[in-house]
Amino acid sequence: MAKRIFFILFIALVARSAFATNEAEQDSIYNRFQLSEVEVTARALEKDVIVPQTLKGAELQRLNALSVADALRYFSGVQLKDYGGVGGIKTINIRSMGSQHTAVYYNGVQLGNAQNGQVDLGRFSLDNLEEIQLFNGQKSDIFQSAREFGAAGNVYLTTRKPYFKEDEKVHVRGQMRFGSFSLANPNVGVDVKLTNALSLTLDAEYVYSDGKYPFRYRRILPSGETAYDTTAVRQNGDVNAVRTELGLHHYYRTTGFWRVHVYNYYSERGVPGAIVNNVWRNGERLWDRNTFVQAQWQDEWFDRWSTRFLAKYANDFTHYKNYDERLLPSNNKYTQQEVYLSLANKFRVFNWWDLSLAYDYQYNALARENLLLEDGTDHFARHSHWLSAATAFNIKEYLRLQASVLMTAVSNQPSAISVQSKVTPGIFLSFRPYPKIDLSLNAFYKQSYRYPTFNDLYYTDLGNASLRPELARQHSVELAYRISHKWLMANVAVSYYYNRVTDKIIAYPKGQQFRWTMLNLGTVKINGVDAKADVSFFLPLRWVLRTRLNYTYQKAIDVTNPSDTYYSHQIPYIPWHSGSAVLGLEWTSRRGDHYGLNYSFIYVGERYGQQENTIYNYVQPWYTHDLSLYGEWGITIHRTPYAIHPLWLKANIELNNLLGQDYEVIQNYPMPKQNVRCTIALRY
Repeated sequence: MAKRIFFILFIALVARSAFATNEAEQDSIYNRFQLSEVEVTARALEKDVIVPQTLKGAELQRLNALSVADALRYFSGVQLKDYGGVGGIKTINIRSMGSQHTAVYYNGVQLGNAQNGQVDLGRFSLDNLEEIQLFNGQKSDIFQSAREFGAAGNVYLTTRKPYFKEDEKVHVRGQMRFGSFSLANPNVGVDVKLTNALSLTLDAEYVYSDGKYPFRYRRILPSGETAYDTTAVRQNGDVNAVRTELGLHHYYRTTGFWRVHVYNYYSERGVPGAIVNNVWRNGERLWDRNTFVQAQWQDEWFDRWSTRFLAKYANDFTHYKNYDERLLPSNNKYTQQEVYLSLANKFRVFNWWDLSLAYDYQYNALARENLLLEDGTDHFARHSHWLSAATAFNIKEYLRLQASVLMTAVSNQPSAISVQSKVTPGIFLSFRPYPKIDLSLNAFYKQSYRYPTFNDLYYTDLGNASLRPELARQHSVELAYRISHKWLMANVAVSYYYNRVTDKIIAYPKGQQFRWTMLNLGTVKINGVDAKADVSFFLPLRWVLRTRLNYTYQKAIDVTNPSDTYYSHQIPYIPWHSGSAVLGLEWTSRRGDHYGLNYSFIYVGERYGQQENTIYNYVQPWYTHDLSLYGEWGITIHRTPYAIHPLWLKANIELNNLLGQDYEVIQNYPMPKQNVRCTIALRY
């Protein structure tokens, strides 16, 4: 496979040479084409009370990443649960507070899952994304929906927007990615300018992989002796998935716009299961269909009052079937529906003082086929209301202060409790002692609640309808510095945080074997340090050296009950030390051709797979080295009175887990060893 990919890359390079045109003739024209494709979305440091972690544009595409989950590994303070392979479920946990405390937004609207509160980030491709942002606490802009004030951490996914030059009507792009484990991943996208103000985007993708990768199955006894050591091939890890997206974008005047986005995802995949007691093959299958349509409208009035309206309808279907005769047979089908409405307003009282008010409503329903509840209904339902008020003060260039309060009210059906309501505050500040230097001290305190999911409340023989929501209290202090010179650009930040989660929802045995119930028993204290640095060196002869470094230290301990054997132990799967490093070397020719070599390293330190930190539950550290080589060049195929329109060709080859490291993110779920991916892309 590797030889075949290198051969195709070589052919692509030869084709580039064959079609190359005079370099001097196209000097300024190619550069002009490239500039038209770039939108500057970065904000100055002083505008962010809490500086987000961001991946966007070319930097996002340079990573050795197939999905959003892969890209998020390069952020500090993040733990990713990955069950292995292309089709394995992947969820995110920020600063050890649990995946249910992390909200994921797609073009400004939250992705929901009322059944279990988790979003599978493996189903979101990078090919249609323009930017990924991660905020601890909340966004710095108080002009947001009420619901956005409620999460402990937010991840924002923004899809591509169409950009057209004066004489352009259509942009077309196509891509083919293939590699190890029979991976086939074609993608096609079209942007159409319908009028000067209205444009349409279409993006479609197919993913196939048989999921069969070799792994080493090895266990060491506490005495140091080897219990078993063998190799096998991962089974039942195949995936077939289709994603389609359609967008309409309309901009009018200089302040207003509306957008409509339609998303559909369908997949069939195997659930490979854990490797336990020499069981190599599992008989579980999963079918998913996720569909939503969402709309956004925004405008500004009288230069002081801004309004934003959001609406969404989502319909999700899940079918889980177990063919394994060793387990209880199951054939469950679930349907989720969601209706979401949001209205937000911001008013500028003075140039230094803003106010905002927002209200959100959401309806969720979950139905399971062949399930009838005690009251005769066949579904669960939830009505959620959020009402927020926020203010922001900007005192010259020295101090920026934001404060918010959020009221949340939730009612469930069926439920013994009619309505649960909570009020949560948040305060954020940024202090710049020297306005001419981009050095800031940022801090925040925030409370947020995690309401029990439908599974927590109503799952057969497990749920507890009287559960209270989890309360998370966050304290964070950050020192951030930015420098920008002709040859150097750097962003550096160090954060210390202390989080406390109370009324943590846990599963607890209630007497009979295999009978468990959900209780509010847990309390977790989390102390951590995040350090991150993005540095770019602009070298002579159009060379650029880019580095991205992240490090996280976390002590997340269970302090529920001093009599517990695991009291003050590190909670499961949270490493004390983790980090990543990305190093990229790029060169751009005078005509705009672009070449690069990237190296990335990810490290996750020792941790434990169960509550008790004993040698029996010890999970070894793991690390991976990844390498990629890419080239992008233009071929002139069309001229107009305004410009030359080239066909851009890009080739990329990735070598992942270069040293063939044996590792597990989740215990007994082995990850792939050395593997290769190759991408050939065209855009016009």
